[in-house]
Amino acid sequence: MKRKQRLCFAASSGGHFEQLMMLKALMKKYNSTLITEKTKYKISNHGIKTYYMLQVNREEPFCYFKLFVNAIRSLKILLIENPDVIVCTGVLAMIPLCLLSKLFGKKLIYIESFAKITSPTKSGKLLYKYADQFYIQWPEMKAFYPNAIYLGGIY
Repeated sequence: MKRKQRLCFAASSGGHFEQLMMLKALMKKYNSTLITEKTKYKISNHGIKTYYMLQVNREEPFCYFKLFVNAIRSLKILLIENPDVIVCTGVLAMIPLCLLSKLFGKKLIYIESFAKITSPTKSGKLLYKYADQFYIQWPEMKAFYPNAIYLGGIY
């Protein structure tokens, strides 16, 4: 019997997490885990096993230290969960997970933010090169990501 595919859904907190949760029907279809930033407010993970990363702000002095810690956490998650696919809506705190997943030969699906209509995110520009599938939610974004897949918005 073939094992059920393992998917890892990853997003920073806030709007990126809310976009990711629009895929909860897909999460329930597979053996899924969820990764997001640890925040002061409680998230609704709908009973899905959840791991937490440090919140990262590129303007703060410990940004690179936090990214290093998130890389260690990402490595641990990849070894424990062994996902087949990473589905990510970004941003900065999830970059170590996405890049390490590619080193482990995992498939990476990246969904550019719904909020980005006329300019790309920094995370999107970086991960576009590595993603096996890259989705945009606005047709205007094809100017920045010519090989991206446009299917409309997640909402």
